[in-house]
Amino acid sequence: MSSKLLIFDWDGTLSDSVARISTCMQLAAEDQGLAVPDFNAAKEIIGLGLQEAITQLFPDASADMVARFSASYSAHYREQDQQPCAFFPGVLSSLKQLRAQGYLLAVATGKSRAGLNRVLLATGLNDFFHSSRCADETKSKPHPLMLQELLAEQGASPEQAIMVGDTEFDMQMAVNAQVPRIAVSYGAHDAQRLYQFSPLACIDHFGDIINHL
Repeated sequence: MSSKLLIFDWDGTLSDSVARISTCMQLAAEDQGLAVPDFNAAKEIIGLGLQEAITQLFPDASADMVARFSASYSAHYREQDQQPCAFFPGVLSSLKQLRAQGYLLAVATGKSRAGLNRVLLATGLNDFFHSSRCADETKSKPHPLMLQELLAEQGASPEQAIMVGDTEFDMQMAVNAQVPRIAVSYGAHDAQRLYQFSPLACIDHFGDIINHL
């Protein structure tokens, strides 16, 4: 059965926001007097919900510390996000082509609902996607619930969907939901790490997705 629902991660897949997220994680750690993670360590957690990301970076953090860190990170990100991060080359034109071809388009992201709504509005895409799920309104990746909710909302079976993402969290979520997947090589996690999840393809340029559907 051919795919009809294309589900995209946001940060590192559509949006070139990896550096901004990592920098804001570092700034929040500094605010809270914690050991500042290096850029690569901060980049590792992209794709998780914010609380899960903080807990992975700082396993011994108390609930109060996680809450304070979360508030600090969000403040830094909102400040920097007054100018949205650019999309990767080919993203907008390819998404418009896919929508014109009749695909249903959805977003599954570790961003908060407020953060996704803000960037959709700023980029003029607030009515573009058919569905979206954010980490603060369901379970964080790699739990499959985010995908399962999107499938149910759009009336699609797992084999009728494709998950497109740049991290192990995206790929593992798709495996857990029994959804086929396409990896992108230019995001937060190295392509070699993504191949272990048997993607249909690992693309170096977003526009190449057209050739794999």
